[in-house]
Amino acid sequence: MLRSLIFKLRSLMALVASIATVFWELVVYMIPARILIALVALIATVALAVNACGSNDSTPASSTLAADPPAISVSETSSSTSKSSTSNALSPASEQSQQQPEQIGPNTNAVEANAVVERVVDGDTVIAKIRGVSESESVRLIGIDTPESVARNRPVECYGKEASEYTKRLLPVGTDIMLVLDVEHRDIYDRLLAYVVRVEDGLFINLDLAAQGYADVLTYPPNTTHEADFEHAKALAKASGKGLWGACGGPDVPLNPDG
Repeated sequence: MLRSLIFKLRSLMALVASIATVFWELVVYMIPARILIALVALIATVALAVNACGSNDSTPASSTLAADPPAISVSETSSSTSKSSTSNALSPASEQSQQQPEQIGPNTNAVEANAVVERVVDGDTVIAKIRGVSESESVRLIGIDTPESVARNRPVECYGKEASEYTKRLLPVGTDIMLVLDVEHRDIYDRLLAYVVRVEDGLFINLDLAAQGYADVLTYPPNTTHEADFEHAKALAKASGKGLWGACGGPDVPLNPDG
């Protein structure tokens, strides 16, 4: 932006100098007025053309970048609200950590642990200790939403307890996990937003919860890299009546206070 402005100022100064020179020639050599007008028009045209070229050259690099969603990987940089120590701890240590969770299967060496589970809060939230970070982090699983089971200001929902127990079975205390970030790193509650992969077998926890009928899909752009995967898993679970789809008829169903 600054370079473009400087270039335009130089072009304007050159144009003014050229016009002044032409007028001087007119006074000294008595050049006919029609020739003067033609010369001024020519100089102005050339100056505008040069200025246009300069403006094109100064186009921000960001405008040339592809608009495709980023591949899921552990980000090297933090968002404006994320803690720098956490982001640094989750930076990729090797090419293996750059692979997408659904490409990681059992008995592979693609998963590198960068955190350990301390406890499960509910079906879609866990407390994890990240390597190299002193404080534990509340981690909200990206892209899914399990029924409420512990919220203080909302009623317990149908299949909330079941979802919470299922996540506890998937991620018992001490489980090594790989946390993978997307575009935005934290939500409004300052929870770390992540895709969670279980290291021992490469299980993609977010996707499994949707596939087994314990979670609905909940998308908050720009964290949409796996939206299609989650929607597909949800559709299959719903069609077969798995989990909350069969037991509750759908998500967000408050439990009867008596049941």
